[in-house]
Amino acid sequence: MRIVVLILLSSIGFSLQAQVRDTIDLEGQWKFQKDEKDLGVNEKWYNKTLDGEIELPGSMRVRGKGDPVTLETQWTGSIYDSSFYFNPRYKKYRQPGDVKFPFWLTPEKQYKGAAWYQKEVVIPKTWKNKHIKLFLERAHTETILWIDSVKVGMRNSLVAPHQYELDSLLSPGKHRISLRIDNRIKNINVGPDSHSITDHTQGNWNGMIGKLKLTATAPVYISGVQAYPDLNAKEVNLKIALASMEGIGDEGRLEIWGSSFNSERKDSIKRQSYSYAYEGKADTLHLSIPMGDDFLTWDEFDPALYLLKLKLHSATSEEDQYQVQFAMREFKTDGKNFTINGRPVFLRGTVDNAVFPLTGYPDMDLDSWLRIFRIIKAHGLNHVRYHSWCPPEAAFKAADLEGLYLQPEGPSWANHGTALGVGRPVDKYIYQEANRMARQYGNYASFCMMAYGNEPRGRQVEYLSSFNAYWKKKDPRRIYTGASVGGSWPVIPNNEYMVRGGARDLRWKNSAPQTKANFERAIANFDVPFVSHEMGQYCVFPNFKEITKYKGAYKAKNFELFREDLKDHHMASQAHDFFMASGKLQALCYKYTIEKALRTPDYSGFQLLSLNDYPGQGTALVGVLDAFWDPKPYINKEDFREFCNSTVPLAEIPHFVFTTTEEFTAVLEVSHYGKQALQKDLFWEIKAEDGQLIKKGSFPHSSLSFGLNKIGSIEADLDSVVTPGKFTLSVNVQGTSFHNHWNFWVFPAKTPEIRPDFYTCTSLNEKAKEVLRAGGKVFLNAAGKVVKGEEVKQTFLPVFWNTSWFQMRPPHTLGILVNPRHPIFTEFPTSYHSDLQWWSIVNNTQVMNLEDFPESFKPLIQPIDTWFMNRRLAMIFEAKVGKGKLLVCSVDLQDPGKDAAAHQLFYSLRKYMESKDFDPKQEVELSVIEDIFESPSKQQFNNYSKEGPDELKPDQKK
Repeated sequence: MRIVVLILLSSIGFSLQAQVRDTIDLEGQWKFQKDEKDLGVNEKWYNKTLDGEIELPGSMRVRGKGDPVTLETQWTGSIYDSSFYFNPRYKKYRQPGDVKFPFWLTPEKQYKGAAWYQKEVVIPKTWKNKHIKLFLERAHTETILWIDSVKVGMRNSLVAPHQYELDSLLSPGKHRISLRIDNRIKNINVGPDSHSITDHTQGNWNGMIGKLKLTATAPVYISGVQAYPDLNAKEVNLKIALASMEGIGDEGRLEIWGSSFNSERKDSIKRQSYSYAYEGKADTLHLSIPMGDDFLTWDEFDPALYLLKLKLHSATSEEDQYQVQFAMREFKTDGKNFTINGRPVFLRGTVDNAVFPLTGYPDMDLDSWLRIFRIIKAHGLNHVRYHSWCPPEAAFKAADLEGLYLQPEGPSWANHGTALGVGRPVDKYIYQEANRMARQYGNYASFCMMAYGNEPRGRQVEYLSSFNAYWKKKDPRRIYTGASVGGSWPVIPNNEYMVRGGARDLRWKNSAPQTKANFERAIANFDVPFVSHEMGQYCVFPNFKEITKYKGAYKAKNFELFREDLKDHHMASQAHDFFMASGKLQALCYKYTIEKALRTPDYSGFQLLSLNDYPGQGTALVGVLDAFWDPKPYINKEDFREFCNSTVPLAEIPHFVFTTTEEFTAVLEVSHYGKQALQKDLFWEIKAEDGQLIKKGSFPHSSLSFGLNKIGSIEADLDSVVTPGKFTLSVNVQGTSFHNHWNFWVFPAKTPEIRPDFYTCTSLNEKAKEVLRAGGKVFLNAAGKVVKGEEVKQTFLPVFWNTSWFQMRPPHTLGILVNPRHPIFTEFPTSYHSDLQWWSIVNNTQVMNLEDFPESFKPLIQPIDTWFMNRRLAMIFEAKVGKGKLLVCSVDLQDPGKDAAAHQLFYSLRKYMESKDFDPKQEVELSVIEDIFESPSKQQFNNYSKEGPDELKPDQKK
């Protein structure tokens, strides 16, 4: 092989004309036929006209092809809570013709197997002696191609286009293209829960989407270009793959030029000419293109892109043209930090779980991805991880334009039913797919990071160490981590960065909320950047108004089931209130979790799971956006950006419930990863809920360098507070949109004495019954005595991921719902939902199951149950019992170990019972109330499954 390159700097000026690569568009109607019995190959269906039709691009599911969903449907995806199939309570959801699965969105049609697609094409005479290629942008999953009666070959990729070289098979005239597509898991098993194939997410669809076309190229052509920017050398290094039909030798001239195309300041790449000669077949030209002294760089703030154009003037054939998009950027690691072009960067990310609720497959157009990425950036994020799947090219183009750092992954979650490094076909397939990803998308600036996929099992350390070593040597344009994993997975020693659990989320189960703790100790042993794996996972109650949005190939039968079950439990009218109240708690948890990450020294980023809902794995409603990336009404993007942004004011606050004898103190900090260092005045103020200013101050000329900046301490006396209430500390960075706030509560150190005119007891003893019979008032402190409801584990924090996927692992509740206008709260400041003053009252507290109470009965403090159970729960309720009035509380508000908020609520409760407002209207039989403390709940969880989810206990064995 001989390559001669001669640089001929040229100022020849001519514009790039339309592509000389002719195209035949294959979109539209195709012939179609299912092949359930795998008869097509033996019966040579490629030689016949298929029976049906289908419109492409699309899938069988979207086009209404396939089989109705039944209880016998064979899904691609694990089910770890089999109670749906056996529990008598779910019987009505298992009826033929109206099956409602709780596990994921339900497709109207389902098909797993082979299907045939066929189209006749006419090849023009002008294509004679040209290189012809079939391009299927994304096919799912295995394609086998016949041209007329000739079998061409097989392709199997979940990450890149299926492409076939057809030089000798498509002569001018009419030809039949026949494709057999099979979406079954065969010898290559990436894992049935991999988001590339699973019914939990995009679904295991059968079809072809994106661009479908035939292209014709000159006999000598450019088959690919890889661009490697070098900021230090001020150049871009090119690997230009040349190819020719039938080994034609060639020599000629290659012209290269380009310019920026999306930046305010324009920059051009001077036209240059190179002569080449080679002996035939494929080979690669290695060229370095100078970028000048003032080239543009790409990052999240200024995502400047270049379009490089190449024209091949061949001595033996017509010219060929090619263009490639790239950027001058360098995404690296420096100790425990990431850098972009030498500047520190903190990754604020979300996980994209391949959720496309209208089609089940990813959007393939630029506008759809621009919409998603603009929403992501509007919430202050700059990073996206693709959980065990790789998005299409449109996503990379959009991310380049918007300035987002992407971590696509190989299409594998090699855990359930498969493994890495044990000699299975998936071992080789992962390398093939990763190479296809790099070849197809490697030039895009946004492709900054890569992993094999998600949480594997097998000989993973050996396999992934080799995977990392291979890629670090082969392609330095991005950084590599073996896998995205939870905290119990083994560490891959040569990871360039960690995506890992073990240093995430709030630790408020046994200690009161505060903002002094961070993750520093949890990451101390890592010497590379640490990114939190799947942070958050805080659940919200379903929004049943969302059901009407499912107008495509999927229906939200899971939501329909939950709605109907809520109605059966006599709480249908409270659905929206449950949604909003749980949503407020979810938003609060995300705020304090993200701030905890931002105030951790040497912490490098987080990946939320996720910004939008995940409708699979039992229905995981963890997003502040729904599955359509639409906002939910309890928080907007502006509020989210307060605590999730390139610059975020922070406050270290020791606790959030104060007394009037205390001094409020806080240490102010600023997490800053902006475009440049800043020097700004910081202003702070403390106000009461009615707007009264308590105190204010400033820190003039504060220096905000990259990273975490300590600003100073503030304090405020609280002895002037007369009325218990909510107060707000606000911090603003002068001349910017960066601000943040924290609510705290102030209560008297000691509540006034009350001489009650009601009887207080810890059980419904004879004295209590006598008072009730006489028309008196009784307060029952039932803390620790509850039987009916003792199986419900309540903490202040909400359900994690969902209770079905983890077989009812606690906690089971989603916060509380109260009516703040009820007179029981006259002396206790509250909104309708959980907030930090409720922690001591709610956390690790018993709840009462009101399953036998009258249908219309509503408690005063109502814990919101997991939507898989929908139990009517209470912490405080009042009832008319015969002639008497009863108030029951399942938390000991008098406990001296509780904080001032609990004691204040007890005071407010007693004042209420002393007042004329205490007049319960809902009548309940005494025996029904007594049963709370005598009989267990009739409705108990039984998962009918033998073991827990595999991912909780990774198997290191073969």
